[in-house]
Amino acid sequence: MAILEIDNLRKHFGGNIVLDGVQLSVEQGEIQAVIGPNGAGKTTLFNIINGIYQASDGSIRFDGREIINRPVHRIAGMGMGRTFQVARVFNEMTLLENMLVPSVRGHMSDRRARERAKELLAMAKLDSLMHQPAVEISGGQKKLLEFMRTMMNDPALVLLDEPFNGINPALIEVLIDIVKSLNKQENKTFLLISHEMPHVSELCDVVTVLAAGGNIAKGTPQEVRENPDVIEAYLGR
Repeated sequence: MAILEIDNLRKHFGGNIVLDGVQLSVEQGEIQAVIGPNGAGKTTLFNIINGIYQASDGSIRFDGREIINRPVHRIAGMGMGRTFQVARVFNEMTLLENMLVPSVRGHMSDRRARERAKELLAMAKLDSLMHQPAVEISGGQKKLLEFMRTMMNDPALVLLDEPFNGINPALIEVLIDIVKSLNKQENKTFLLISHEMPHVSELCDVVTVLAAGGNIAKGTPQEVRENPDVIEAYLGR
């Protein structure tokens, strides 16, 4: 069953067409990547899916419901989480306080929220730093913090925008292990953007390839790597 279905999605900024008829389907429990050369429209796609940008045309169905051009908070409230290329954390707050921000409007008790926050920080190996201000941790640790904070509201689908950028190899392995664990143990679905094909190949079941704002391929990581259209899009003829 598809948790996310995108049909004929289009986006233009004035006369600049960024997305031109994008098709995408993500199955429940899947880990899928969207790849493509710079300028392919990947981040614009994410920004439309979670409501930051309005689409020019098309359809986006999340968990069977049309969500195109709905506000960010409503889409999030339906069970979609999102991280960003540059982590968005509250630098003056401690890591634990950062984790508790989503619970302000949640349905957990204060006690359960603190327990869940500590569980997630431990999963990310950040529990020993929970009382430190976020400004004192590395950029890679901030990306992990943002990711774990996203999980506080128990999203069914998480969009990860360039999750491996700016993270050292040890933290990348922690991140990969977390995604695999949440996928297997809690049946979480992930859609990620990345240029890091070795990590995409290790983590993802399916890869969708965009170029010039449209689809050019979809398949397993190996199928995509060997696809002539993908090779041409990255390397030219």
